[in-house]
Amino acid sequence: MRVFVAMTIPDDVQSQLAVQQFLMPIPRKVDRDQFHITLCFMDEMRDEALEALHEGLSRLRMPPFNLSLAGFGVFGKAKPNSVWAAVVPSEQLSRLQAKVEHQAREAGAVVPARRFVPHITLGRFPAMRPEDAARLELAVLRGAGFRAGPWLAEEMVLYQSTLRPEGPRHDVLARYALTG
Repeated sequence: MRVFVAMTIPDDVQSQLAVQQFLMPIPRKVDRDQFHITLCFMDEMRDEALEALHEGLSRLRMPPFNLSLAGFGVFGKAKPNSVWAAVVPSEQLSRLQAKVEHQAREAGAVVPARRFVPHITLGRFPAMRPEDAARLELAVLRGAGFRAGPWLAEEMVLYQSTLRPEGPRHDVLARYALTG
């Protein structure tokens, strides 16, 4: 089972992001109800490892904290493949991400070794023509002043990710309140 742990996005911020999506030349937009901040992605997990992860996440303690957004970015600079809203750096978010990743490894999950770049994906797409990539880069630059939040992050969610031709679908497996 493909799973990941993420922070949810409040409705008002989802609405603001949907407006920004509309203003950008994004070929394949992510549905607003799929917006999230990924803390840890695990490609395939066995049932025993998933149960161990659930137990570990249930024991994890961290108080709620504020999050906000500022600007946009693109992954795949020379050949853009996704555009995203940037999460303002947060020590609490980084600590939570490290704790979640630790729990995933302890549960036996294979976690890709990559730097944590907190973001909300707005769109994914195949290789773009140079002129389309230039239009997207310009839209990202124009959105540098975009701000949303702050909002109080009070929970994280364990999702199952199912790949489909029209894009992945994310279903909630469990919710974990931030407490402590």
